[in-house]
Amino acid sequence: MIKYIILGIIQGLTEFLPVSSSGHLVVMQRVLGMSGEEIALTVILHLGTFFAVALFFFKDILKLLRDIKSLSLILLVTAITGVIGILGKDFFESLFTSPKLIAVSFLITGIILLFTRSFMEAKKNNVGLKDALILGVTQAIAIIPGISRSGMTISTLLFRRIEKETCFKFSFLVSLPVILGAALLEARKIDFAMQKDFLNLIVGFIFSLVTGLASLGILKLMIKRAKFYYFGYYCIVAAITTFLFIK
Repeated sequence: MIKYIILGIIQGLTEFLPVSSSGHLVVMQRVLGMSGEEIALTVILHLGTFFAVALFFFKDILKLLRDIKSLSLILLVTAITGVIGILGKDFFESLFTSPKLIAVSFLITGIILLFTRSFMEAKKNNVGLKDALILGVTQAIAIIPGISRSGMTISTLLFRRIEKETCFKFSFLVSLPVILGAALLEARKIDFAMQKDFLNLIVGFIFSLVTGLASLGILKLMIKRAKFYYFGYYCIVAAITTFLFIK
């Protein structure tokens, strides 16, 4: 059970901090000697962080349901990400077994995050159609393990000159349908894994939920203080460490 607690904590911390939860989970599963239903376990832990987002942004979600324009943009982003994700499903899943590729992905994420330093003072408050189109593609790229979804989406919006707190909020609102979509695609594997290892997966789910709420608070503070790019240094260290020590 301790392995699932560790993975739940890692998922909760890394899903929202821009350091790639999928990359960390693959690496830690190698370190802990875990194998088998890796995709199903990843989705279960992602569901924990889904509920963390739903709780953290509960008031914003209620407002979103009355904002047709923003809701339409989120659905557009989701559709683009979903189409790319479904068409490349087998390709993306094959990448979850390659630590060296994850090391490269960590490095790419780190470099992108470092570039955001010059974009933290943008003033544009609204996400537009072109922003949503680009965001759908970059969010799909983040399916690759080691490429951070929050890092890619927040960075994309910052590069589009959108105000940093709007970037933070929109990035996580748009993550909700993506996480649910991933869970539906892997429903059969989740069902099998739940029958096989129910208690351990529930423990992992709970820990990912609780630590997810904590990491959202940390990230919000870092973005408010324009320190988002700091995570880039961490990703570069993670890339070097994974390349040298994980096989």
